[in-house]
Amino acid sequence: MSPAVPNTPARDVIVLGGGHNGLVCAFYLARAGLRVVVLERRDVVGGAAVTETFHPGFRNSTASYTVSLLNPKVIAEMNLARHGLTVVERRMSNFLPLSPTDRLFAGPGLTAAGVARFSTRDAGRLPGYERRLEVVADILRAMVLATPPNLVEGGWAEALPELLRSASLARRVGDLPMQGRRDLLDLFTKSAGDWLDGWFESDPVKALFGFDSVVGNFASPYTPGSAYVLLHHVFGEVNGKRGAWGHALGGMGAITQAMARACVEAGVEIRTGAEVVEVVTGRGGVTGAVTADGERLSAPVVVSGLHPRLLVERLIDPAVLPEDFRERMGRYASGSGTLRMNVALSELPRFSCAPEPGDHLTAGIIIAPSLAYMDRAHAEARLNGWSSQPIVEMLIPSTLDDSLTPAGAHVASLFCQHVAPTLPDGRSWETARETVADLMIATVDALAPGFAASVLGRMTLTPMDLERRFGLVGGDIFHGRLTLDQLFSARPVPGHADYRLPAKGLYLCGSGAHPGGGVTGAPGHNAAREILRDLRRRWPA
Repeated sequence: MSPAVPNTPARDVIVLGGGHNGLVCAFYLARAGLRVVVLERRDVVGGAAVTETFHPGFRNSTASYTVSLLNPKVIAEMNLARHGLTVVERRMSNFLPLSPTDRLFAGPGLTAAGVARFSTRDAGRLPGYERRLEVVADILRAMVLATPPNLVEGGWAEALPELLRSASLARRVGDLPMQGRRDLLDLFTKSAGDWLDGWFESDPVKALFGFDSVVGNFASPYTPGSAYVLLHHVFGEVNGKRGAWGHALGGMGAITQAMARACVEAGVEIRTGAEVVEVVTGRGGVTGAVTADGERLSAPVVVSGLHPRLLVERLIDPAVLPEDFRERMGRYASGSGTLRMNVALSELPRFSCAPEPGDHLTAGIIIAPSLAYMDRAHAEARLNGWSSQPIVEMLIPSTLDDSLTPAGAHVASLFCQHVAPTLPDGRSWETARETVADLMIATVDALAPGFAASVLGRMTLTPMDLERRFGLVGGDIFHGRLTLDQLFSARPVPGHADYRLPAKGLYLCGSGAHPGGGVTGAPGHNAAREILRDLRRRWPA
């Protein structure tokens, strides 16, 4: 325990971490009349959803980089548009440069014709695939803002609310036709590869949809459970259009800056440069927090937006947590195969298969021509630390937002896979960083000659860097893998899926809670509702 230091005035709630979920949670709690302070370690709020200058004159989203999953209810109730948020859609959804001479364009009015070039059968099956995937996605959308049924100890009084939640979910699933129930089971348990192989015969269309199954997921598309990761990425929307993806003008930091303004308007106190080193406990529950400079803040409620392992392993006295809980959190799987780059460009890339500027450069540009390519990338990374033929998704937000760069220049986000969170044979990412970054640039240059020569500057974040800078353990963008044993009622562990942790007054509001990762705001929203329920405060929405 920390030595006694002067107390600051008491608050009702301390929120650990000023990431987007922490800000969402703080907003709802303050709107209900509580005195809330947010403590953020870095000098800027936003967590992984920030916009920063990485090369003179060039700004970009540092980690998270595109918008779709941010919940419409959160956007509306925080009035983010009034606070400065504008999201613009990509003019084309996806562009796959399959080789120097072949390509696939995907998006409304484009996908069917593009797929038909490879398989008329597959083009004909697209409407059925999309319709059936949307049926299951609707179930997921309904679950996003719901507190999962929780496994509890005790008698009927404790169990009844959880049984009612289970019954509500069962009714939703029961309303599905049998085909939908079978699809739901498949998408929660099967690999994306098995799911897609059952639908399509051509490699490009399977690559188009299968890429979503490995985003942030250190796995092959043939790993069981990867179909759920695919599903997790399709339930979003942009400006009311389901399944669309877009860019926040000003980068992802525009989202969290708008959230911060909404919080301040609601009465939240936000403090940056305030690293928490201890959650203080006493009398069976939390009593406050201590910062790195020795300040002790008092509050009967502490809400953590941090990765759950950081909270459990570093900030709280282990004696106040049950041994089984601590052991299970020690085994909580966290790690993704992600290397994140930002590059400053003197000009737009020219892909050999589509050399002229056009809407395809506003798309998600996916370098991964087949599921087999993705499978090999994962296998090689597990063996050697990274793949010699990596998966790269590139976005060029400056095609839609000229505020990020000097006139005539551009900026690109590269989301690269697969790399191992921990390199084999004791090697360090400190020494491998630039080698692997060069490989990623060369991978793009092979399909867009001249790309490497156009790079004016770059920023590279390995899994190690993502953990150090943003607290993403193992570089995991989801705060823990989205596997069946870490989803819904089992996230982060069974018995604590309702945002309440074992110490009284301690809650989890980050992506380590349901519904998991992505810039959704849902964990923060849901945690606030449960906190207000415990405090017998009216939900303000």
